[in-house]
Order: sequence, then structure tokens, then C-alpha cells
Amino acid sequence: MKEQQGSHRISPGIIAAISAAVIAVAGGVAFFASKPPDKNISSNPPINPPVQIPVPAVTQPPASTNQLGVEQKAEVFWLQDTGSGLKLVPQTVQVKALGNSPNQILEGAFQQLLAGTTENTEITTIPPGTKLLGVKTASDGIHVNLSQEFESGGGSSSMMGRVGQVVYTATGIDKNAKVYIEVNGKPLEVLGGEGLELEQPLTRESFNKNYSL
Repeated sequence: MKEQQGSHRISPGIIAAISAAVIAVAGGVAFFASKPPDKNISSNPPINPPVQIPVPAVTQPPASTNQLGVEQKAEVFWLQDTGSGLKLVPQTVQVKALGNSPNQILEGAFQQLLAGTTENTEITTIPPGTKLLGVKTASDGIHVNLSQEFESGGGSSSMMGRVGQVVYTATGIDKNAKVYIEVNGKPLEVLGGEGLELEQPLTRESFNKNYSL
């Protein structure tokens, strides 16, 4: 019986080792418990602010000059009473045209010519209500198509004056160009009741030679 009780006895060395381990664990727990919390360590995970994704502003592209047209210089011709007759005088105007299109430059010039002058010293003998039906630059010259009103009213001086206004305005870009005057799409051969015959094509030179203002 004494031998069995002796076999269950724990040696003092083992007890000492267990005690040392318990003391070490307890000391470690006490150390971490007494250590102040690290200020840099948060108990809660950081909340990242929402990321702002820049949205580009939607802007309208600038209008192309090819769409709006740019201002170009053109000349229209009025008449001045010199006391002994009439004289053609130019006026520089601004017209809108796509690029340097001669057709659009001339169209703008004729629109201002047919609208009439605002200067008291200048006159026009083109009948009111005359409309521009078309103007184009072709290989044989410049064709100006006017409405029927162009033929109405006035004596020989009035008719020669209006022809001169058309010829000189049409040749504002090219002073040596040939001009064809048409009414409702047909070549104008005789103008007015007095029968002013037009030898077309007309140029500045032929007008000054054959028609006296």
C-alpha cells in the first residue's frame, strides 16, 4: 500500500516548474493590462471618405466659322447727282460669307444694294421691290438674276443708272469680269419702254463706252 501512494506523489521539481509558468503568464497579463493603449491604434477601423470623381462639364463646342460665315468686304455702287448728270460712287460694306466664296460675297452686296441707300447724298434708280433671284460666278462671267420689278419705271437716265449700279456692284471683286443681267432667269435684252438695248455681256469698260450717265 505504501508503494502505491509513493508512485502518485508529484516531485517538487515539477511543482516548481508549473509555478514558474503560472507566474510568468500572470506577469505577462498584468504587463499588457497595465500598458496604456497606443494612441495610434484605434479600436474602430477608419472610415474612408467617399471618393469624389470629377465630372467634366458639358460645354457646347464653339460654332465653326465655316457654319456661321465670316465678314468680308464688298462694294455696292450708288449714284450721285453732279448737277450735270449722274456719277457712280462706291460704298464699302461688310457681308457674311463662308470662306472667300465669291457667290456669297456678291449675294450679300446685292442684298444691301436692293435694300436702298441711307445716305442723303446718294441715290439709287433701281425700282423699289426689286429682288435678287440669284447671282453666280461662272466660267463665262457673272450672272445676276433679278425680279420683274427691275424693268419698271423711269426714263433713259434712270435705266442706264440702274444698269451701271448692277454692273459695277457685280464687278466689285473682279473689275474686269463680264456681267450678264437676267430678269426672271432670262437674258435682259431691252430695258424699259424707251427700249434701252443691252449688249451683253457687259463690262465696266463697255458700259462707260456705250452708256452715258
